[in-house]
Amino acid sequence: MRYFFDTNILVYLFDEDNPDKKARAQMLLEEETAAGQVLLSTQVLQEFYVAVTRKLGVPLSPEKAEDVVCQLIMLPLVEINSRHILGAIARSRKLQYSFWDALIIEAAISGGAGILLTEDLQHGQTIGSLEIQNPFLA
Repeated sequence: MRYFFDTNILVYLFDEDNPDKKARAQMLLEEETAAGQVLLSTQVLQEFYVAVTRKLGVPLSPEKAEDVVCQLIMLPLVEINSRHILGAIARSRKLQYSFWDALIIEAAISGGAGILLTEDLQHGQTIGSLEIQNPFLA
């Protein structure tokens, strides 16, 4: 089963202000990468770069953030296209999600993920065959 990592999970990899979440995010990424089950999207990589260079208490330098993106881009990646955008628009209207959350869901589903790891949606919720999990609740 593939695990789609939302941006917030990846940002915790570099968040010195949240050591428990940082350790949990590192463990999850290492385990699922080793198992060949990680899935990301181009949206996640874009959001990640902005968040780690601007929103952390101790932000990464643009060069370090770029190096990390270069590593992450080697993992399985859903490239956002017009089909995803239109699907996200429909899903956001139907289910009252933000467009950006709906786009994450579209990417996860189209990439064949069974689990979406995020803090942004309701833990335990299922959307089709996709289950939402907040990995920090356990």
